[in-house]
Amino acid sequence: MRFRRRSVAADRSQALRRAVQLAFVALNVWVGVQFYQWVRQYEVAGAAASARPPGVEGWLPIAGMMNTKYFLMTGEVPRVHPAAMFLFVAFVTASILFRKSFCGWLCPVGTLSEYLWKLGRDTFKRNFFLPRWLDVGLRSLKYILMGFFVYAVVSLPARALAEFLESPYGLVADVKMLNFFRFMGVGAAVTVGVLMIASVFVQNFWCRYLCPYGALIGLASMLSPVRIKRNAESCIDCAKCAKACPARLPVDQLVQIRSAECLGCLECVAVCPVEETLQMTLVPARKPVPAWAIAAGVTLVFCGITGAAMATGHWQTNVPDWMYQELIPRVREFSHP
Repeated sequence: MRFRRRSVAADRSQALRRAVQLAFVALNVWVGVQFYQWVRQYEVAGAAASARPPGVEGWLPIAGMMNTKYFLMTGEVPRVHPAAMFLFVAFVTASILFRKSFCGWLCPVGTLSEYLWKLGRDTFKRNFFLPRWLDVGLRSLKYILMGFFVYAVVSLPARALAEFLESPYGLVADVKMLNFFRFMGVGAAVTVGVLMIASVFVQNFWCRYLCPYGALIGLASMLSPVRIKRNAESCIDCAKCAKACPARLPVDQLVQIRSAECLGCLECVAVCPVEETLQMTLVPARKPVPAWAIAAGVTLVFCGITGAAMATGHWQTNVPDWMYQELIPRVREFSHP
């Protein structure tokens, strides 16, 4: 039997994914600059003339989890950090529908991590892999961290969640996050530096071993109706797919990729030299899902959920200006309650 070879150079999935990644990075940079300017107005002038950008709450996943639980328990959209909830729901929904697409297509930290290990590969002509026993042990760390945060959120009643988020610490949690990077101590700077250097040599070091958000997203992605499928009959056993997989999954040995580590990045599909041998597939219907459909679907979920929050008046944090005037200049005084 003869199989049709395809031009790997003609594959556009990675160019499309990079475009989505960089667009989301640009969006985060834009929101971050706006948020920094908003905070500085309170620090310098005591009041802000511009509005606070709610999109910054995408960097508060714990608040997103808390508010989601609060909404499920009470049916009420919380007044503090509601955007965190809608963004959390958008990211989880996108990853349920399109595998771990938040990590592989949207997450700015994931994008940075990917560019770092590719820089290392291009510079040193290889990446390094930890021994299997150490790799498996380290991968468990992100699930342990995830379990800790999930337990902390699940164990709190609705009233305690509201009290925490409406405490001085909760109200300015986003400002404290910003200040972590603005006024980074020596220990924190060394830790971030070590993680970045490790990411140059080991593929997706932070994402693979330490990110609790990615662990949660990965478990949610196992509910996805789409997954990578390999046609064993037309496969020529070149193993290019396994070598290209950033999650180091044995794609060349499996018929379907069910792992929570699969990023849905399509890198394995992009390098497959035989047409229709490796595809992202809608499993129940056995229909291929092209890269443009994933890009469009992820964008539609993100814009649809955040747009609905804006349209219904549930996007902005409902905190009066005078509270920010009082709290932001004193933000360093507040510790976790």
